[in-house]
Amino acid sequence: MSWVAHVMISADLSDGAHVDALSDWLRDEAPWREQPGVPGVRGVGFLRLITGPDSGWGGGKHPECAVWAGVLNHADLDALRQRVAGAPWREPHAVQLLIMDQEESFFRLWMIRGGELTQYAPVRPSEEDADF
Repeated sequence: MSWVAHVMISADLSDGAHVDALSDWLRDEAPWREQPGVPGVRGVGFLRLITGPDSGWGGGKHPECAVWAGVLNHADLDALRQRVAGAPWREPHAVQLLIMDQEESFFRLWMIRGGELTQYAPVRPSEEDADF
């Protein structure tokens, strides 16, 4: 059985090496979310740059941002957020982390402000509220 999380991170191109290091960590070392009977499992997936020349984005222009994305399996999302928060970003204000965990219907957004990774929107929208 799997537990999927969709992840996107936007960062300044000068921080591409930090995103690559994050991707390597996700692939080789990132811990799984807690699972009874499955101790110490590592590796949950990886990220890929999706805004390169062959990105397939719509429109008549090439993207002028850098976005990496991946589908993670059994990822400990708290550990992921801590890793992003602790990275030595050259342009921390440009970092945007978007996560949509399994059984959620929207991405949550985190940005680094004041040296801390802070969730911006949506914090807790009601999944049942038909008015949002």
